[in-house]
Amino acid sequence: MTSTIQVLPTEVVHLITAGEVIDSLAAVVRELVENSLDAGATRIIISVCPQNWWVRVADNGCGMNLDDLHSAAMAHSTSKIGSCADLWKINSLGFRGEALHSLTTLAEVEILSRTAPCFSDNSIGESNGWRVVYGYGGKAQEIEAVALAPGTVVAVTNIFGNHPSRRQGLPSPAQQLKAIQTIIQQFALCHPQVHWQVWQNKREWFSIAPSASMKQLLPQILHQVRGNDLQEVKLQLSPPHKTLDLVMGLPDRCHRHRPDWVRVAVNGRIVNATELERTILAAFHKTLPRDRYPVCFLHLCISPDKVNWNRNPAKTEIYLHELSYWQEQVNQGIEQGLRINSAHVPEATHTSRVGKLIQAAEQTGDYNLNSTTSNSFHGLKAVAQVNNTYIVVEHPGGMWLVEQHIAHERVLYEQLCDRWQIISVEPAIILYQLSTQQVEQLQRIGLDIQPFGEEMWAVRTIPAMLQGREDCGDAILELSRGGDLQTAQVAVACRSAIRNGTPLSMAEMQTLLDEWQKTRNPRTCPHGRPIYLALEESALARFFRRHWVIGKSHGI
Repeated sequence: MTSTIQVLPTEVVHLITAGEVIDSLAAVVRELVENSLDAGATRIIISVCPQNWWVRVADNGCGMNLDDLHSAAMAHSTSKIGSCADLWKINSLGFRGEALHSLTTLAEVEILSRTAPCFSDNSIGESNGWRVVYGYGGKAQEIEAVALAPGTVVAVTNIFGNHPSRRQGLPSPAQQLKAIQTIIQQFALCHPQVHWQVWQNKREWFSIAPSASMKQLLPQILHQVRGNDLQEVKLQLSPPHKTLDLVMGLPDRCHRHRPDWVRVAVNGRIVNATELERTILAAFHKTLPRDRYPVCFLHLCISPDKVNWNRNPAKTEIYLHELSYWQEQVNQGIEQGLRINSAHVPEATHTSRVGKLIQAAEQTGDYNLNSTTSNSFHGLKAVAQVNNTYIVVEHPGGMWLVEQHIAHERVLYEQLCDRWQIISVEPAIILYQLSTQQVEQLQRIGLDIQPFGEEMWAVRTIPAMLQGREDCGDAILELSRGGDLQTAQVAVACRSAIRNGTPLSMAEMQTLLDEWQKTRNPRTCPHGRPIYLALEESALARFFRRHWVIGKSHGI
């Protein structure tokens, strides 16, 4: 079997941007794991010992033959690119051919490897593996045949042993372990098909089981998140853009205190994409409670010639072509994920809330419904009103309770965002004793306000939705108390929405449901409160014991 690892030509080396510096145990793990993934591994075992300064990574990838092992640690030796043109079509995580060579200058490196059978060329692989110990600069010093399963094991010991000053400047062992855990979790999200095992000081630390999708894998990393809290959206895009895969926490069930779980990956690697992260945060704005942030992981699969991985030494820093296109696709993906699909709702949706509601129902003994009937059916069908506050909705999967005020608030808010209109009003609305800040606030959101005497102000234009309302003056006063235009729109929508305690006819309830279903973010109101509660058919069946055999249920 011929060697696939070659030393790069000089002209290619001159075009390569200097690589990332190996400055920590986490950097060692990152470089070795990238090699394992590029080798097609589906099982990766990482062992670390910060106190003894060693890292070991084992995989079941394609392995290396003896010729490859001879040149694997030489400077600028790689199997991933071979010419200048290859720099513009990089499909691998690594490509510079520097990682192993750098490690041999910082530590003691040993590689054990055996090639796996390759069905594409009918090769059967080697009957034994090889163990190679490298000296300073990447030259093979010891070589011996060993019994080994197909794959590769890289052991790096005495890290920074000849650079003691580097060890002194590193974070504590606990911080290094945290950084290693973060790197592995990031790779796992990008490659959910891989089985990960991580050992610390020769004891199993954690593992991540392979999953069919990012949505199934994420709860293994964020343990407080359940699968039903998440929504996954996959968009097949026209070439050369390929695919967009988005996993997001539903805003009525899943959010964070900090914006620490908005992540972006491109072609299998987590990257710093500030513009796309801002796009995600903006798309979730006014769907979450105050000072809460979304859980969102975005993975873009892009044609290699549309991403320049070589422009910056840090491969996490990329320059994405057609940024505005991707921002538009991200917005569309989030909008699709936030919509309610009336044809499919997971069985376990709102399980805990359903349980509490059923428990309360058992204690009170009945639901006091103001029931009516209707023959119309538009996905959701209004059937009753409870306490002039909640709309009881028939759904193909069971029954929903929709809170009428905040559902209407969501409808009005999106209408205001799309059609914000300021109109003249006669006579003017007179306000008293406004501060300078309040006057400036009303001017900031586009209202015409002028002095009208001592400590009196005349407001001559108002938001169209407030026209004719008896409490228009109170609403304008509320708008004067701060916030941007979006905050003002939320305040107008809240004040204009149907009040709880208002009786609605069946036609009015159905109209509200139809309008609410069409909104972009129907799960929460602009303040982040959940709008509906799902009582699924399976939960109702359990409560009414419809799964019992009749004879047995009666003790016969």
